[in-house]
Amino acid sequence: MATTKYQVSGMSCGHCEVAIRGEVEQIPGVTGIEVSSATGNLAVTTDGAPVDDAAVLAAVEEAGYEASVA
Repeated sequence: MATTKYQVSGMSCGHCEVAIRGEVEQIPGVTGIEVSSATGNLAVTTDGAPVDDAAVLAAVEEAGYEASVA
């Protein structure tokens, strides 16, 4: 397993978390997602290979937020 952490800006509520989770969970290989609007953190776990950072950043953007690798 590999986990990568991201800093997400613009999240303010549970709806934000759900929107991001819905987009990120569609990325192949993602097995776990932890997202917190309180801290602005997103942790993505994969099944072995490192997650594609560009895919995660694009998914977060699709949900309406901005992110960077923490």
